[in-house]
Amino acid sequence: MKTTAYTIAGAKDGEVELPIVFLTPFRRELIHKAFTNLTSHKFQPQGRHPTAGQDVVADSNNPPTGQGVSRVARATGGGGGRSGQGAEVASTRGGRQAHPPIVGKVIYKKLNKKENKLALCSAIAATASKDLVELRGHKVEGIESFPIIISDDIESISKTSEISKVLDSLNLSQDIKRLESRKIRSGQSRLRGRSKKVGKSVLFVTIDSSNLRKAIGALPGVEAKNVKDLSVLDLAPGSDPIRLTVYTKSAIKEIGKIKSTHLELMVKTQ
Repeated sequence: MKTTAYTIAGAKDGEVELPIVFLTPFRRELIHKAFTNLTSHKFQPQGRHPTAGQDVVADSNNPPTGQGVSRVARATGGGGGRSGQGAEVASTRGGRQAHPPIVGKVIYKKLNKKENKLALCSAIAATASKDLVELRGHKVEGIESFPIIISDDIESISKTSEISKVLDSLNLSQDIKRLESRKIRSGQSRLRGRSKKVGKSVLFVTIDSSNLRKAIGALPGVEAKNVKDLSVLDLAPGSDPIRLTVYTKSAIKEIGKIKSTHLELMVKTQ
């Protein structure tokens, strides 16, 4: 399977033979599973202080019985503000939690290596589908071929003005402008500095993205990733496939080196 490659000026630069990875079937449920498991690797363990809600002097009314009141533990004291109030136990105001979160809880979800590799290959292959990219909400009008492949010259760009011209030549600026219409949120999220969701736009997959990251820093939703660090988290943000992706020619060659059991079976059946 071949697709058209482009220069940084937007002109056609011949055709590129896509590796067999792009023939991997689309597996939405597997991409979702991989995203869920990989996201858990970023979670921070949380817990409660061992004596939280119990740092108070309180005694239970058991025994004796026959007082006409419940046996719940009550704060002691000689007529203070909390004297006689229920305290320390889970059913009382200011008491401990019944089942608090603990630091030792296992929140790191594991994923089989073959499943992870298949999910990644499926996500990469899905970037060649215009329908799936458009279904996620990306603006792709005027873009003729998928996946979008560009020359390696883009890796040397380090200025925003230059990368903006490249995006215009490839008809990708329309997708970035899509994020500008997002409304400011109100309420608690705004008070905590989360007044606006940035969203996701174009993803550049390159061999070396150090210069490119400087150029796209001011562009909302645009990211650059080294092909060796590519993950389902990048290709399907929020487990919603699939993201508008631009590959360099060298990145496509590197993707062709991916080895997996399902790819070997596909080669044998051809």
